[in-house]
Amino acid sequence: MTRRNLAALVFCAAAATAASAATLKATLIVPADDARLERSRLERAYLGHTGGPAAEGLQVALDEGKFELEAAGAGVALNVVTAATPQAARAAAQAAEKAGAAVLLTDLGTDATLAVADAVKLPVLNLGDSADRLRQQHCRARLFHLIPSERMRADALAQTLVSRKWSKLLLLVGGSPQDQQRAATAQASIKRYGLQVVAVKPFKLSADPRERDLANPLLLTAGVAYDAVWVVDSDGEFARGLPYRIALPRPVVGDAGLVALAWHAQFERYGAPQVSRRFAKATKRPMTDHDWAAWMGGKALIAIATAEPKGPNAAWAKALAKTPVDGSKGGNLSFRPWDGQLRQSMLLTDGQGVIAQAPIEGLLHPTDVLDTLGADAPEKLCKATR
Repeated sequence: MTRRNLAALVFCAAAATAASAATLKATLIVPADDARLERSRLERAYLGHTGGPAAEGLQVALDEGKFELEAAGAGVALNVVTAATPQAARAAAQAAEKAGAAVLLTDLGTDATLAVADAVKLPVLNLGDSADRLRQQHCRARLFHLIPSERMRADALAQTLVSRKWSKLLLLVGGSPQDQQRAATAQASIKRYGLQVVAVKPFKLSADPRERDLANPLLLTAGVAYDAVWVVDSDGEFARGLPYRIALPRPVVGDAGLVALAWHAQFERYGAPQVSRRFAKATKRPMTDHDWAAWMGGKALIAIATAEPKGPNAAWAKALAKTPVDGSKGGNLSFRPWDGQLRQSMLLTDGQGVIAQAPIEGLLHPTDVLDTLGADAPEKLCKATR
C-alpha cells in the first residue's frame, strides 16, 4: 500500500469516526447584565459569592475531558445564551430544546430556574442557586443541583460547631427577605444538631444616625454570653467587618469568619490543587465554589455523553441520575434521588485556607454520611418522581 493510499485510508477512518460520534448538545442560560459580576463586587471577593462567569468553569471541564470524549466517540457542544427575566429564560429554554439541545444548564435566580425547568422536558443542571425550595416544595423531576443547598451549608457549620463544643450561639441576621429565609434554615440546622441560640439580633447598614447602633458590632454582641457568633448576611458587606470587632473574643461563622463552601482554591487533597491550578491558568483568577459547581456541570456533561454516546434525548436524564462523577473532593459523587441534589462534602474555610471538612469525622448515617448535609430522605418535601 502506498503512502498516499495509507494517508487516504487514515483520513477516511477519521472522517467515519467523526461522523459516527454522538454529540451532546447543551445550552447554558445566564442572566443578562448579571449584577453579581459587577466589577466592584468581584473586587471585594466575598466568600461564597460568584467569582466570575459560569461558562469559564464549564469550559475548563470540557477542555479537560476532550481525550475522554474522543476515546468514547462522543462530543459535547455548548451554547451560552442570556436572559433578563424569568419569561426570557423560559423562551430561551424552549428555543434551545427546539434547536436540539439535550441538556440545559442554568446560573439563574430561583424563579428563572423554575421557569426553565417547567418550559422543557430536558434535564436541567442548576449551577448557581442554593435556595432550598428548589430541592423541597418547588422541586422538579428533571432538575439537578450542582451547587450545595443553603441547608447543606448550614448543616456543615452546625456539625463543625458541635465538634468543637461551641454550643451557645448569638445569631445576627440582616433585614432582607433572603436573609430571613436563610436565618430560618440556619436555625433548623442549629436545632438538628442540638445547639442553642442565646439571642437573635438584627443588623442594618444605614446612613441614618438613628440606626447607627444596628451596624455597631460591639453593641450588637454585648450583654450576652455565647461561644460563637453566627452571622447571616447575603450581601456580605456587614459580615466581612465582623470578625475581631465583637465584644467577646469568640469565633465568627456563617457569612464571615468560618464559612462553609463547596470549594476553595487552597484545598489540598484528592487532586484539588491540580484542578485549582488548571482553572487559574485558564481564567487568571482563583477558583470559587460557584466555579467548582460550573466545572462539575461540565464533568456531568462528559459523564453522560460517554455513558450514553448514542442514546436518544430521553436517555440523558436517566444517565445523569445514575452516573457517579468525580469532584476531586474524595470519592465519586452522585445525585440524591429524592431531590436531585449532588451529594458532596463541604469545606470550612476562613478565606486563607481550608480549616475542616464536613461531614465531620465520626458522624454516622444508615446509608451515606453525605446525606447528613441537607434534607435527608425522611425530611423530603419534594413530590416529583424521578
